[in-house]
Amino acid sequence: MEPFVIQITDEFIMLSYDGHRREAHMESKFSMSQIKLFESLSAEIIDEMDKSMNDLNLVTKPKKHVLQTSGHDKNGLFFVISGKVRFYKTNSAGKEYTVCILDGGGVFGEVESFSLGNKGTYVETMEETMYYRMPNEQFELLMIKYPELAVPFLSELSKRLRIQDELVEKLIFRDLRGKVLYFLNRLSNKFGVEQDGYLKIDIPLSHQELANMIGATREAVTLVLQELSNEGILITSRKMVMIHIQKAMKELN
Repeated sequence: MEPFVIQITDEFIMLSYDGHRREAHMESKFSMSQIKLFESLSAEIIDEMDKSMNDLNLVTKPKKHVLQTSGHDKNGLFFVISGKVRFYKTNSAGKEYTVCILDGGGVFGEVESFSLGNKGTYVETMEETMYYRMPNEQFELLMIKYPELAVPFLSELSKRLRIQDELVEKLIFRDLRGKVLYFLNRLSNKFGVEQDGYLKIDIPLSHQELANMIGATREAVTLVLQELSNEGILITSRKMVMIHIQKAMKELN
């Protein structure tokens, strides 16, 4: 069989078998080196992973597409190239609680060797999202050849478990105002852009979407947002939230 060729340019990925070419639009060049988890890996391992990429596993999904439901976990590793995905669980009353949000450079999934902590969760795109799926078998072969691949995954799993434990604690023991402020502060730390003493959360966020993230009603969240806005802790407009850094930290501490 002729070798599989992948040529990445600024605008397209061009793939071919024996001279037959397919083209898939891609916003920017992509390499496994762009995955935050792999920043400490050697160039040799990154190059090996890049060479193993298959265009059939490069996928783009629209906003609000459910990638995984509770009880139907997806096998393989998913590398987010662009966009954002939300991980959430539901309680017996059907209320949603967001566990985490990943953007470009993030990774999630389940393989035989380990889980990245998203087992039993719902996974949904928050905007149009492009990701690459690496099958379990492909990753296991890489692990056999490069056992050091396990180190960043174990470190990431430990980090996510700590964050989830903290999230559960904050959402259980805080009132609604505290939950809203804690969650917005958490989002601003990850997706915030500083602007005149505020952090603008770089995610289009409606009152209903925020309510879904913390297991509350839209009406109750709207009242809290108005209260925080009146106190100068937040600036809100249509699907936009800015949080005052010093005032928020003073209340949260």
